Amino acid sequence: MPKGSSDSGFFGVDAFRFLRELGKNNNREWFQTNKGRYEAAIQEPAVRFIASMGPRLARLAPHVVADPRPFGGSLSRIYRDTRFSKDKSPYKTHVGIHFAHEDGASSGRNLPGFFFHLAPSESMVASGIWHPVPPDLVQIRDAIVADSTGWGKVLKGQIEIGGESYVRVPAGYDAGHPYADDLRRKDFYASRPFPDAAVVSGGFASKFEAACRELNPLNQFLADALGVPL
Repeated sequence: MPKGSSDSGFFGVDAFRFLRELGKNNNREWFQTNKGRYEAAIQEPAVRFIASMGPRLARLAPHVVADPRPFGGSLSRIYRDTRFSKDKSPYKTHVGIHFAHEDGASSGRNLPGFFFHLAPSESMVASGIWHPVPPDLVQIRDAIVADSTGWGKVLKGQIEIGGESYVRVPAGYDAGHPYADDLRRKDFYASRPFPDAAVVSGGFASKFEAACRELNPLNQFLADALGVPL
């Protein structure tokens, strides 16, 4: 097994216990008192998990980045941005790890990558793009029309596309197209769920890698449509 790809286990039941308790005590006083638990049960295992996935994802999608820094890397902040939200709860009750495309930040575009959502009974990995910018959305639609066979192969891989859609097929596209429902989409992502028991198992990195491999045809189609390497 390559260096950095240990599969000895990362998250434990303490991670889910902490998130459940945070959901019931979402305030700064409780979090500060329990910050050491957050670091031990979530932040430190997440950093190790990201580092472990680096060489695995590099073989699958070399331009997707696994940055194991505890701050400013693939691990999302636990703090919520409450500026424009009616919900002023200061902390997220889930953990987000974004294995983002290396060109995403510099280009200001949402590009294909992988996202790990860790939460009690709701853990999953997702691939694809959420809310592509309008020019990219047009390119994806055009690619579906130009390569309907290729898009069909993506869907036949038991990939179910999720996200929001427009009510009608956009102007300029055939409402009778076999993939008209996909031409209406605002988002192009798919996911695989993980039971809590799978997340805390010793083989989770391998399970995560396998799920990413199943979902990667969607990333590849989208990357080709947008003219970016994956």
